[in-house]
Amino acid sequence: MPTRFIVDVYVYRVTPHHHGLVNMSSTSQKHKDFVAEPMGEKKVTALAGIGDALGKRLEDKGFDKAYVVLGQFLVLKKDEELFRDWLKDTCSANSKQQGDCYGCLREWCDSFL
Repeated sequence: MPTRFIVDVYVYRVTPHHHGLVNMSSTSQKHKDFVAEPMGEKKVTALAGIGDALGKRLEDKGFDKAYVVLGQFLVLKKDEELFRDWLKDTCSANSKQQGDCYGCLREWCDSFL
């Protein structure tokens, strides 16, 4: 009779961040909620790093839904520096906001694309 082995496999996921790799425990609840499911018709403010003020600026420029920002992220070929610069230029996002939004979209893409 063949011998059976039971192996526990643990998968640790890290997300890219401007200052190196960070583990999932350092991400916000907003980030965790966003990457946990398909994007659908979520507002732009559902993205980590995008609050009401930045959301309004983005909406005023036609980026009213998270998927529209995702489109720009993909047009920029998921390049962190280009995306951060775009966010800064488009809605005056600070470095933390840029990094939070980038990490959120990057992880969402890793999970759903």
